[in-house]
Amino acid sequence: MTPPGARPRVSLPGEALAGLDARLRDADAELARRYPGDPGGRQPVHTVYVPADRFTADCARRHGGEARRCLREHGPDPAAFAAAVGLPASIAQQVYPRVVDKLRSEPVEDVRIDFEDGYGVPGDAEEDRCAQTAAARAGRALGRGDLPPFCGVRVKPLGDGARPRGIRTLDVFVTHLLGATDGRLPPGFSVTLPKVTSPAQVTVFVDLLERLEAALGLPAGVLRLEIQVETTQAVLDHHGTVMLPRLVHAARGRCTGAHFGTYDYTAACGLAPAQQHLAHPACDFARHVMQVATAGTGVRLSDGSTNVLPVPPDVHRGWRLHYGLVRRALEHGFYQGWDLHPAQLPTRYAAVYAFYRHDLDEVGDRLRALAPGGRPAGAVMDEPATARALAAHVLRAVDCAAVDADEAESRTGLTAEDLRRLAARPSSR
Repeated sequence: MTPPGARPRVSLPGEALAGLDARLRDADAELARRYPGDPGGRQPVHTVYVPADRFTADCARRHGGEARRCLREHGPDPAAFAAAVGLPASIAQQVYPRVVDKLRSEPVEDVRIDFEDGYGVPGDAEEDRCAQTAAARAGRALGRGDLPPFCGVRVKPLGDGARPRGIRTLDVFVTHLLGATDGRLPPGFSVTLPKVTSPAQVTVFVDLLERLEAALGLPAGVLRLEIQVETTQAVLDHHGTVMLPRLVHAARGRCTGAHFGTYDYTAACGLAPAQQHLAHPACDFARHVMQVATAGTGVRLSDGSTNVLPVPPDVHRGWRLHYGLVRRALEHGFYQGWDLHPAQLPTRYAAVYAFYRHDLDEVGDRLRALAPGGRPAGAVMDEPATARALAAHVLRAVDCAAVDADEAESRTGLTAEDLRRLAARPSSR
């Protein structure tokens, strides 16, 4: 028996342990490189897709105005809105005024000027003209503070036939955008590449972005890339292996997002039209693959869209469907999604705010229990991974205005800096 205070006996010499440790250092470094964790900072709760020929400098304000008008007509108070969308009445009193404020102050968090499916194929001369006009309007919106905090452009895919047009549109748009902004790229700007089917397409697209940066005098790496997962090949390749990690790797550090495309994907799976919707199990499979494939990489995920819009004669039906799908996506860990119509904004924010506020007291108690001297909250004893998730949950709530910063601090006993520190992975602190 080892006497108290004596050093314990070991069976392996120290140099043997050091050698084993050294053998894993390269693996540790590679793991940290490939899985850096969440990049931190705000993630928009949605991306609003606007056809390029309908994009205007006051697009976000117009969306907000139309959304408020729809809300006044079809959900004029918390009780009426709650009944329309299926929102619990107790939460509606908290959520409704926040939705109204959001629709006034920042109705659109992320806008994508769309030159693909939402735009069509008008011909080269017309698309050139439209790319110039849309870029000038985006520059005007940036100059007067009307551009959402996140924005970007979706070009045509790099498949056969559309490739030259997609490349030219991106060149024309970015060139004229910089001309309209004195060489400034809007903050939060990204380029969406649709219908990706192979790593080669991503590699070529990244080469294009590098050449554009060099030609326009932009800092290397400033043009960020979002990959749309809307083909079966983007999920599984011809060998039956998961494709998305290879697509992200091919982006050479530029890929910041992977967005699911509902209708191209469900059509590619052979689903009947009535079954082409976000709640179909085929979509769940694709999203779960996306989730596992990108976890820890810093690539953020976005859900797709629903084409059932909240418009007359049945606004409430469209609202109920949209609210339910947004809530379902949040529960599955997809904190961003697509919106296609201004009338979807009230239910987008209502679902998001209700999601973050309904368990705010419980989350606050559990975080308080993690502070020095804190005690477990009820029967729950949280591990470090769950503590990070709790902190990240509150930070997301503050970012999207579901919870005020002061309220978050009072509920959790933690400052914003405390929450960010707790949400960070140990290796990144």
